[in-house]
Amino acid sequence: MSQDVFIFIHYILSSSKKFLKIYFEQPTTSVVLRKSGARQTGKSTLLTRIFPQAKAITFDPIQDLFEVRKDPDQFLQLFPSPLILDEVQFVPELLSSLKRKVDQTEQMGQYFLTGSQNFQVLSSLAESMAGRVAIFHLDPFSPLEMQGLGEHKSWVVEYLRDPQAFFSSKHAFLSLPSLPEFLLRGGYPRATILPMEQLETFFLSYIQTYVERDVRLLENIEDLRLFGDFLRLAATSTAQEINASQLGRELNISSQTARKWLNLLLYTYQWIEIPPYHGNTIKRISEKRKGYYKDTGIACHLMRLFSPESLVSSLKLGSIFETWSINHLIQEAGSANAYHWRSHGGAEVDLLLERNGCFFPIEIKSKSRPGKADISGIKAFRETYPSLQIAPGIVFHAGEENYPIDIQTFAVSWKTY
Repeated sequence: MSQDVFIFIHYILSSSKKFLKIYFEQPTTSVVLRKSGARQTGKSTLLTRIFPQAKAITFDPIQDLFEVRKDPDQFLQLFPSPLILDEVQFVPELLSSLKRKVDQTEQMGQYFLTGSQNFQVLSSLAESMAGRVAIFHLDPFSPLEMQGLGEHKSWVVEYLRDPQAFFSSKHAFLSLPSLPEFLLRGGYPRATILPMEQLETFFLSYIQTYVERDVRLLENIEDLRLFGDFLRLAATSTAQEINASQLGRELNISSQTARKWLNLLLYTYQWIEIPPYHGNTIKRISEKRKGYYKDTGIACHLMRLFSPESLVSSLKLGSIFETWSINHLIQEAGSANAYHWRSHGGAEVDLLLERNGCFFPIEIKSKSRPGKADISGIKAFRETYPSLQIAPGIVFHAGEENYPIDIQTFAVSWKTY
């Protein structure tokens, strides 16, 4: 077997230096770069700027451009590498031909594959390139990336490595817009730089494209208007435990349909879910997951929140802040397992990160100065599982200071890096 490495990238990587480091640290391998993510995350733009010498070809769901579906081997002969192959999920026939092609050489960086849908191409890759896929999960812009600091390590990395050292050290703060404006913009590259008055038009166009194109291709949904209502209902349910039966009743659809539509959001990178934690492994699977929109800008638009003032007055600031925080913290935590926890008595911890057998409890509060009243869930978790290895906890909050709450809990500002 040749030393082919297929890099499967889910979301935009804003730092081209980091991208090039990953790419060129494999000097003896021939590489097919597989880059996918939600629409407007900048997949194609990033590749064409980093590799201007590569010809870019975008595939279409209807037209068979260059008859690639009919004869993929001939297509690869007509267009020598390097190639950027955009929306490759529309031509799964091409993958086996690509595999044969790269088996013939050790040359690096022959093909760059992008796509905006998850399961179709991933399943094809698993079948045609089994054992050859290295998966890199990269998300929309983080606060560090927004400010051109993508090479810096997040405070989350230090916390997971050595909590005590993290608590005793000083940390810098990012210069970010107000929290409501930050959440309304979300992490899509274009949304982070548009004037506020243009955001509504941007997100309206994005959602229309998503519903009218991506959903039609993935699922035979006859009533797209009803699916649009489902998107809005899911937005109001972000940061809550998932109840497919309740979602179905609200729209007069079955719970099975509601669950299937949530899966569509997962497949198209619009939604994430985290499982509950229980000491009993079986219960981790059987209890309810919590669901979150991937991008707070999309969630706010679906809830008809178009200005910072409307977000604050809507009473949704807490759930939107939790939505962003969960996505951000999980992204920065890398390979750590993520759970939420809720006791039968109602105590809860918003996020549990598990790394090397140690649990890191994080509570999320949209207030500017949380105190001892806000750490009851973390205390309850410690009391419920006295035999677990549990690190000092964190209250991740909307204020601008870092400070100890007690000897086992530290308050961390959302602007910390």
